[in-house]
Amino acid sequence: MTETMMKRHPSLTNGKKWGVYDCGVIYKGIEHLYDYIGDERYFLYIQSNIDEYVDDQGDIPLYDPKVYNIDHINNGKLLFPLYRKTGDERYKKAILKLRSQLEEHPRTIEGGFWHKKIYTHQMWLDGLYMGSPFYAEFAKEFKEPHHFDDVAKQIFLANKHMRDMKTGLLYHGWDERREQSWSDPVTGCSPCFWGRAMGWYAMALVDTLDYFPTDHPHRDTILLILKNLLEAVVAVQDKETGLWYQVLDQGGRKGNYLEASASCMFVYAMAKAVNQGYVEQKYRAIAEKGYAGIIDRMIEVDGDGLVNLKYACEVAGLGGDPYRPGTYEYYISEPIKTNDFKAIGAFILAAVEIEFGC
Repeated sequence: MTETMMKRHPSLTNGKKWGVYDCGVIYKGIEHLYDYIGDERYFLYIQSNIDEYVDDQGDIPLYDPKVYNIDHINNGKLLFPLYRKTGDERYKKAILKLRSQLEEHPRTIEGGFWHKKIYTHQMWLDGLYMGSPFYAEFAKEFKEPHHFDDVAKQIFLANKHMRDMKTGLLYHGWDERREQSWSDPVTGCSPCFWGRAMGWYAMALVDTLDYFPTDHPHRDTILLILKNLLEAVVAVQDKETGLWYQVLDQGGRKGNYLEASASCMFVYAMAKAVNQGYVEQKYRAIAEKGYAGIIDRMIEVDGDGLVNLKYACEVAGLGGDPYRPGTYEYYISEPIKTNDFKAIGAFILAAVEIEFGC
């Protein structure tokens, strides 16, 4: 899959703005593969793509921090390995610019990052993946451990406000003021358990733990949240295929479908959690079943030997214009795409953990 991506897309950026976060998922997958097998082509691919964004002064011309979009942090995760390996101060300057956004980013009354400035008083699960691992790596890399409390706060607030006590699943979004028509008047939560939203959160947990100090007082709570989340995810895994549905808890409902990005994200998070010793070994077989389902039902190789990944939801969100109500009917209405970058990046991450991480 990585070779296919590099062949099809020598440049992923292709004039895109910095905030196109799905490219960052691809880069993280390729970085993960590079960490295991050390092929310098993979590092150089990441570097050449990021260098299209970061200029000679360490500025990111296609990045506007004042829109306060947490998605715009995601690509910054690749600046850390670039800085560590090259020592190039441009990458450090770019890291600090992204960190400055988090210093000023709008927050809920309890201190949770708004998903975007335009989505007032809202936290979305997506944002935990976009921001938390970057924030945690910054705290470790730049020796500012006091930030770990704030990183943990983001995870705790999502778990507090978006987790359904009956199923253990988390809703896509939460509106602290209950102003959005998609928000429940009592809980503030959106109506459905969207697969990819929970996939983002699962990946956020295992990736943030990479940098969290082992003796930090909040680490055990994060581990417990991860264990509870994986239990809930396993409960809605399709028994026949090992995959997960677009709307997680409504597998038999008309229009629902087995969705690639969420399935890849859950396999990655579960396999990594086992490999890192965060959860019991029993989850290994569950992750492997999911991976086999992806290979059997979602992967195809074309006549040129290039790999395709099918059945990914192209995009989904809440509110905005046109307004997205977060209903079941809404989630199943979004386009289904082949070779979606979010799904491909998650697939590479999952493949590395399954094939190399044991």
